[in-house]
Amino acid sequence: MVMAVAKNAHGQNWYVDFTNGSAQSQKILKCLSQRMALQPFDAVLTELRHRPIGLLLTDQANDDPGVEDFLTAHRDEGSQQILVATLNQPPGFAKLRQWLYAGAAEVLHLNDYETPEAAIAAIFQRWLAIEQALGSALVQKSLVGRSPVWRNALRQVAEAALLPDINILILGPSGTGKEAVAQLIHELSPQPQKGRLVTVDCTTLMPELAGSELFGHEKGAFTHALNTREGAIALANGGTLYLDEVGELPLLLQAELLRVIQEGVYKKVGSNHWQRSDFRLVCATNRNLWAEVEAGRFRLDLYFRIASRVCQLPALNERRTDIPHLVEHFLCKRLNLKEAPLFSPMLMELLQQRNYPGNVRELQQLVNKIADSYIGQGPVTIGCLPLHEIPPPLHKAKDDPAPINFLPLVTAALEMGWSLKDIKEAASDAAIELAIRRENGNLQNAAKSLAVTDRTLQLWRAAHQA
Repeated sequence: MVMAVAKNAHGQNWYVDFTNGSAQSQKILKCLSQRMALQPFDAVLTELRHRPIGLLLTDQANDDPGVEDFLTAHRDEGSQQILVATLNQPPGFAKLRQWLYAGAAEVLHLNDYETPEAAIAAIFQRWLAIEQALGSALVQKSLVGRSPVWRNALRQVAEAALLPDINILILGPSGTGKEAVAQLIHELSPQPQKGRLVTVDCTTLMPELAGSELFGHEKGAFTHALNTREGAIALANGGTLYLDEVGELPLLLQAELLRVIQEGVYKKVGSNHWQRSDFRLVCATNRNLWAEVEAGRFRLDLYFRIASRVCQLPALNERRTDIPHLVEHFLCKRLNLKEAPLFSPMLMELLQQRNYPGNVRELQQLVNKIADSYIGQGPVTIGCLPLHEIPPPLHKAKDDPAPINFLPLVTAALEMGWSLKDIKEAASDAAIELAIRRENGNLQNAAKSLAVTDRTLQLWRAAHQA
């Protein structure tokens, strides 16, 4: 990135991008050095060059609109963290809130620090560690994407991972990569002697065996307990315990898990002896966990224990610009290639426009189907995509076969003079048809995915086969 210096109309703000050591950057840094009585200047310049962090300085914290304007203009770039530093006066709360929502990663008042070295450390040490983690081969290989919304989500993850003593709650719709993020947190965690990552899918815990899965059991503790068994909490000692879909955890187990988190001790099923386990806890859910708390289905005290830091993962439709990168990544993985073959523009456009209710997981499954049809020569063409994976054209009725393009459905329907009832019926027919196709004709599974009864789809099929 080219060195950028921006000033407002009053000439009081500087934006410095520390990616090179140009004469202009040295002049700005020397100004900062003199204001902070910072010595030696050369050492500071060496420390700050080639850094993906921007610094915005202002003398008029509350009266200057240039800071917010500049932050807003750069907010969607996502490639760089911008820190705001005030020199003469700190911002009021209203102005501070405006800056943070406009995109500031940090706001500091330099006069609050006893020494220049402390101010420099506060400005750069935390954010440099995060950016270095984001740029590591581990992150680049495991979590693909360059969109600003995805990069900002990864910053949350990286910062949380670098703090080994906090529990992390990962939120996001199904298929957004929560398990991959949990793996990344485990790998980035700076534990001195890192143990294993132990995963527990809370949706598969049977009530009668859930305690054994988490805490283990003694021989003879219950029927078929023929041997002593270690549970997930013991296996995660020194490592990371990942509870997937933690919102499904029964209330009784929630209380027992709370004791483990608070005191680090637990009992095996059928045992009278307390044991210790020291692990990092990472939880994930696609539910609104706060709504579950309000409904009495999730303990409030447990919620605050597991959510020391919350990382929100975006749905795929919020990061559509990442789809080409994800497609190439999944194709190379499926075909065991180092470099992805070319995609026909028509196929890539279809993949980018297609809806993905299953998010990244659904995209990966679709790419796998494409890879299985690819003969290994020339570009990947639209013929590699199974026909049932292409959204079908929608029709008003059998006697009116005029197709309506999927994306501008409502616009086209209104232009044809359709009523709201007609649009609802067409949308309903298309949703049912797609759901049945996705479930390979299984009406029970299709009805479940649509949140309707089996009888509803049986009547629909009878009406459309008549």
